[in-house]
Amino acid sequence: MLPMLHHAIAPTAEVRSTVLHARGLTGGPGPLALFHQVDVRLPAGVSALVGDEGVGKTSLMRLLAGDLAATAGELWVGGGLVPLSRPQAASVLWLDLRLPLHDEDTPEVFWTQLRQYLPDWSPEMQLSLVTDLQLKPHLGKRLNMLSTGSRRKVGLVAALASGAQVTLIDQPFASLDTASIRGIQNALRAVAQHPRRAWLIADYEPPADVPLASVLTLDTEA
Repeated sequence: MLPMLHHAIAPTAEVRSTVLHARGLTGGPGPLALFHQVDVRLPAGVSALVGDEGVGKTSLMRLLAGDLAATAGELWVGGGLVPLSRPQAASVLWLDLRLPLHDEDTPEVFWTQLRQYLPDWSPEMQLSLVTDLQLKPHLGKRLNMLSTGSRRKVGLVAALASGAQVTLIDQPFASLDTASIRGIQNALRAVAQHPRRAWLIADYEPPADVPLASVLTLDTEA
């Protein structure tokens, strides 16, 4: 069963410029490529990548970000060709929101490390999200001391404050409390009309109360 990708412009969205275009993308986890000759277009603003459990949403994001090896295809970001092997974080950013390699870091240490590779990092967005996600009491704690939800919040701050041209966020609302979900929705609404950057949100269904530029649907075909 191979994943099939379908694009649709969101019904209320205006026509936006294309920020990311992957052409003939082939690759994925394991010895057999999960994706074969896939074309992906992301317009400016916020898009949703939706599909059932196990259909390949996370794998597609990792492939676009270079975290999984691509064996064929081209990746264009902002009109420029980006090496598929190692897209720069400032061009295409995907984070494992569990932050598995940062147990001993505090949130501030993790953000400082990441900012070195992200010249357009937004301190204003970082500060706003720290408040909205109620992270202030946890800033001095190591990540291995935090709950699953709080740890994911640290990753979400990084993703949304990154300033990357293309930001890929996997299940941003998982393990979050209601107030934090509203904070993430507010942040996505704030960036939804950006003319030159793109955000792709992967989940089972499109995010509520967020204006979308497009919806990408992954399903399977025998």
